[in-house]
Amino acid sequence: MEQAAYERYEAGEAYADAPRVPEQSRAQQGARAQAPDHARGEHTHSEPPAPGLAPRPVRRHSVRGQILQALRTALVGGELVPGEVYSAPALGERFGVSATPVREAMQQLAIEGAVEVVPNRGFRVSERTPRELAELAEVRALIEVPVMLRLARDVPAARWSELRPLAEATATAAARGDRAHYAETDRAFHRAVLSLAGNEQLLVIADDLHRRSQWPLVSAPVTRHAELVADAAEHTALLDALIAQDLPVVSALVREHFTGAQD
Repeated sequence: MEQAAYERYEAGEAYADAPRVPEQSRAQQGARAQAPDHARGEHTHSEPPAPGLAPRPVRRHSVRGQILQALRTALVGGELVPGEVYSAPALGERFGVSATPVREAMQQLAIEGAVEVVPNRGFRVSERTPRELAELAEVRALIEVPVMLRLARDVPAARWSELRPLAEATATAAARGDRAHYAETDRAFHRAVLSLAGNEQLLVIADDLHRRSQWPLVSAPVTRHAELVADAAEHTALLDALIAQDLPVVSALVREHFTGAQD
């Protein structure tokens, strides 16, 4: 997958396999699109534009991408509770948009396994078990440990040093106790490490597994501040081991990092 395609995936725009709409249906859709929102049961807003800002049309996929990111943040942060059902109109009210981009974003989360479609009601946040989380950790280790061991042998120390700001960003988020931001910086660090392998498919698969491992369990306690800080410190320790080409330590740190993330 090219980098541009991966960025579209991150923005929630990966819908290339959606079925094509017949020509006859497009004309019908055009007529519906011209109807006011309230005629379609969507929420409307009459708030005037901010002073000094010229009107600018917003592409719907851009709105969907922003909503998708906001929903992912709410999911990791525990605002979306496992087992609870949320409707697209209600979430649209919360984000100040119509139900359509929310519904599209939730459909993407359903594809990823974060939520389940509940007919005529909305979307239920998936309830996961500790076993599922342990299985994710095992699969991540099977994929990432061999790659990192190979990179430890081949990548110059200077390249690893360039990743220290990313490790520091995870430490900053952990120090603030910002779980949602920590989840983002944690994924960014791991993506940067794995990107040195030059395998785009690896990045997509590893990032999907990583994201799934960050979803909260239904009965999981809130991660303690000390645990989050310790988890972030492992990134710096991993960079030190990679620079030193200490393969046993690299392997142990990666496995412990994945296992610790599920506690």
